Amino acid sequence: MKMMPLLTITTAALLLSACQPKADSGKDTDAAAAARKPVATLNGKSITQGEFDGFVQQVSGRPSAELDAGQKQRALDSLISLKILAAQAEKDGLDKKSELAMQIELNRLNILQQALAEKYLEGKTPTEQELKVEYDAQVNQMSRNEYRARHILVPTEIAATQTLDRLRKGERFEVLAKDSLDSSRDRGGDLGWFSPASMVKPFADAIMALKKGEIIAKPVQTQFGWHVIRLDDVREVQPPPFEEVKQQLNQAVLAKKFRAYSDELTKVAKVEKKI
Repeated sequence: MKMMPLLTITTAALLLSACQPKADSGKDTDAAAAARKPVATLNGKSITQGEFDGFVQQVSGRPSAELDAGQKQRALDSLISLKILAAQAEKDGLDKKSELAMQIELNRLNILQQALAEKYLEGKTPTEQELKVEYDAQVNQMSRNEYRARHILVPTEIAATQTLDRLRKGERFEVLAKDSLDSSRDRGGDLGWFSPASMVKPFADAIMALKKGEIIAKPVQTQFGWHVIRLDDVREVQPPPFEEVKQQLNQAVLAKKFRAYSDELTKVAKVEKKI
């Protein structure tokens, strides 16, 4: 059975730091004493049971108590190996290199942000009413139509204008699409059914302005190049039932709650921008 994924030195350093057992500020308990019990030593320093338990939970999503003897040994070997590699990386000064130091810092910030989000959102499970409000808001923002269109992507406006001229003279769109820079050339430029939100704005705006069967009058520029577009069909779509998207709505509401909390913290923070 494959036990652990290979972790990077950066992740290992952060993970090992996060797994260090906290000092007990009150009366010593059996659990705290057990957490401080060494499970191995490395270069004279103890690896504690608490550190090992935290490591296993983080990398496998399971308590170490659920592992059999062989799995525990492989997990401990992985932890020891990571510590050895991380120590050598620090000895070589790799953690001081600007690029890696920034990566370590960003990972630390992300871990702390995630921990803060989990702490703040504890007990703030969205109500049914909150989910319905979010559902209505998303439904109101979504397009009620899906579009099916073909396009020919070329690198310059001149090439796009020449393609339009050839279409006006009667050449078939599907044939000219074979010279498109886009992979849809293998389907005669067919993009299939899509919602405007899935396309970049200039392209989506051009599509929604066309009538069924119409070819665009002027080429449209996006970051990908210049597009010649034909709208083949339009169909009305219904929003998904509320019950089918409750999980996604739950995540959206939680995200908004934490964003509001983040905004409040930002408001009271003293920030001076130098650029």
